[in-house]
Amino acid sequence: MPKPTAADYTEYFGRYISQVNEEDIGEAFTNQFPKIENFLQSINEEKAGYAYAPGKWTLKELLQHTIDAERIFDYRALCFARKETISLPSFDENLYAKNSNADTRNWKSLSNEFINVRRSTEDLFKNFSDTMLQQKGTANNNSTSVLSIGFIIIGHVYHHIKVVEEKYL
Repeated sequence: MPKPTAADYTEYFGRYISQVNEEDIGEAFTNQFPKIENFLQSINEEKAGYAYAPGKWTLKELLQHTIDAERIFDYRALCFARKETISLPSFDENLYAKNSNADTRNWKSLSNEFINVRRSTEDLFKNFSDTMLQQKGTANNNSTSVLSIGFIIIGHVYHHIKVVEEKYL
């Protein structure tokens, strides 16, 4: 199934989807997994507590944000695939980060959690039919397809890896 078109998601999410080179969602998940593992292993515990400026997230908080966002996107994809008709709420990423206690955890624990969440995400998307992938739903009063959410998830991770490489390392 080809990559979603701009009609399948809101303009804001185009910044994530555009970072995914693959046309096939399964291939995109498969290709990203080793990059995630390498990235997570490249950060040590000392560096994980670093924030590049006052008021910015530490690497631990950034990883927890990525985990939280992926879980929320997974929930949205599941709801839309099952033809949920209500508009799902937005989430305040800064409020979630502030209340995550990420900085009390160790990097290995956060890394393991992210790997587990990603494996679950891959299983979820692997088992959606083509019809389910095309299904649309509404979150934060914006219509998005299930397939778009999959590409958003992948692009969101690429986005944050790029931020880390540019500002944290």
